[in-house]
Amino acid sequence: MPKLPPFCLAAGIALGLATGAAAAQATEAEMSDPHQWLEEVEGDKALAWVREQNARAEAELADTPAFKALEAELLAIYDSDERIPEVEKRGEYYYNFWKDKDHERGIWRRTTLEEYRKPKPQWEVLLDLDALNVAEDENWVWHGADCLRPDYTRCLIALSRGGADADVTREFDLAAKDWVEDGFFRPEAKGGLQWIDRDTVYVYTDFGEGSLTGSGYPRIAKRWRRGTPLAQAELVYEGEPEDMYIAAFRDLTPGFERDLVSRTIAFYNDELYLRGADGALAKIDAPNSANKGLHREWLTLELREPWTVGGREYPAGSLLATRLDDFMAGGRAFEVLFEPTETTSLAGVTWTRHHAVLNVLDDVKNRLSVLTPGADGWDRNAFTGAPEIGTVAVRAVDDVESDAAWLTVTDYLTPSTLSLAEIGEQPEQLKAMPAFFDASTHVIEQHFATSKDGTRVPYFLVHPKDLEYDGRNPTLLYGYGGFEISLTPGYSGGIGKGWLERTHNGRGGTYAVANIRGGGEYGPRWHQAALKANRHKAYEDFAAVARDLIDRGITSPAHLGIRGGSNGGLLTGNMLTQYPELFGAVVIQVPLLDMRRYHKLLAGASWMAEYGNPDLPEEWEFIRTFSPYHLFDADRDYPPTLLLTSTRDDRVHPGHARKMMARMSEAGKDVRYYENIEGGHGGSASNRQAAHMDALYFTFLWQQLQD
Repeated sequence: MPKLPPFCLAAGIALGLATGAAAAQATEAEMSDPHQWLEEVEGDKALAWVREQNARAEAELADTPAFKALEAELLAIYDSDERIPEVEKRGEYYYNFWKDKDHERGIWRRTTLEEYRKPKPQWEVLLDLDALNVAEDENWVWHGADCLRPDYTRCLIALSRGGADADVTREFDLAAKDWVEDGFFRPEAKGGLQWIDRDTVYVYTDFGEGSLTGSGYPRIAKRWRRGTPLAQAELVYEGEPEDMYIAAFRDLTPGFERDLVSRTIAFYNDELYLRGADGALAKIDAPNSANKGLHREWLTLELREPWTVGGREYPAGSLLATRLDDFMAGGRAFEVLFEPTETTSLAGVTWTRHHAVLNVLDDVKNRLSVLTPGADGWDRNAFTGAPEIGTVAVRAVDDVESDAAWLTVTDYLTPSTLSLAEIGEQPEQLKAMPAFFDASTHVIEQHFATSKDGTRVPYFLVHPKDLEYDGRNPTLLYGYGGFEISLTPGYSGGIGKGWLERTHNGRGGTYAVANIRGGGEYGPRWHQAALKANRHKAYEDFAAVARDLIDRGITSPAHLGIRGGSNGGLLTGNMLTQYPELFGAVVIQVPLLDMRRYHKLLAGASWMAEYGNPDLPEEWEFIRTFSPYHLFDADRDYPPTLLLTSTRDDRVHPGHARKMMARMSEAGKDVRYYENIEGGHGGSASNRQAAHMDALYFTFLWQQLQD
């Protein structure tokens, strides 16, 4: 499948344009916003304002020996050579991209499996981004490599300036360890290249006026031959301006080679086509809302809505399988590989050469099983050696040639381990992350809060073993609640060092993670329960978790801080404006906040399936109820707030955070702001930048939440 746009805060698309009164209303709202000038991302006036805010935040938070010490501790963790180097098998080599103190922007390198098994593998460096940046006077950030099977001698490497989503693609020769002279090159834009063969690629990118969707993603895919100008590439597919993303790619599995076109209309609304040798397209006629997967002869469909077909109804959240050829010939007989229950959902399916590994969440706890197709149906077996506790992730080593899988196990207090698991055999542990903080003082629990409408909402709690239930424990509550993304326990050296391990007045930090609606912890139904007009349910869930922490005596509003980024920044923005009495400090990162104009800023139009279209009066009526920029009341008291964003974030516009800062500041509220000049949607472009920004929010929280 293609590498579609990387969504942390992913997408839906505009379903209509404002007309008549709605357009007039939008124009009036825009003209009445005195802070709209801050939307000029790199305007001199706006950047001068940013630098002024940054200086104030630095003076308040960063100008102390304690801050410098914390920042150094975090940087040592992020730069540590003892982190697990995640690898990707290509032929006989295992490839890794690595950043540390000596390689701020990173190196792309490879080794053999024999070497990788060693505690200190020998690596062959293929590309040094720091050296490249010096040579080219650039600020490239790694966006990945796609190498052509089966010999893997040519790769298409994506590089981003400063961490933005927009990137360039350049052809790299692995034998020469250098760029291919006059090789394939895609100019900077959102999009990509995909190999067809050594001399042909699919390209979807900015071809000029009218070639992008309203969300700023590719609307046109073409077939491009080596040695010809990009302008002469052959048209493969042209989507509608209202679509979200168009891509084309080739499945290079030996014996199952096929070309496909992907038309993403909106988030969880897409069409997939087989492309014949004559260029004709044949639609894989499954529901647009289903996640479609291809592996050798198999088509899998993960349903997001109930589907009645072939005389049977399959519930939302089910995983179905059938032979692709039978399906294209009109057959509608499916094997049900998974069907959800009240407490279970499908976290993912991973194919090896002969098997499908199901990863199921049961009350947000992972359970693995192995399904194997045969002449008499599918056999089901337990995954040999799968752990009983902890978050478990499975990734195929090489789904074309091997039945091996990478098995990663972790939780909030247990450093991650990486094992190599041949299906049916005991896993072989290859790597273990060191302990970056003292976890012996804390324990993990799972609790359930009751939301306003009676819904049972799970959350994880990590607290000191000697916790006193007197309401005075500094507590950080984290959440996301969108785009069907699940939050499961994972080891974070940064959270451990910056929050759990630190003590103030003899008390260590307590950490909570809320599995609220809008996420995927209980499958599509959990996500769909908080869409559009029901968005408030996600916020009611988060508030219910906060109250549960308070009612249990774990913390109190004066000692309870919250953090969220991207869609989670919209969450914490709503907590600030709707539930200020519950919190003692609020951290809002790379957020959406102005929901009147979010669809007009960068990729914002692609999220309307999640939030709604503010240009439609009937939808603005409910959107305005969760637009923090408009809910802000200058006469109301709010807890201390920290806003963090990035100038180079070309997914969620930094104008959201800038304008909220301006509005709160002019009203005299307790607010500070820091904008990283680089970093993209992830907030930072290097470990040093990440350590600095994390130290800022940890310092802020400790200042506000201790006695």
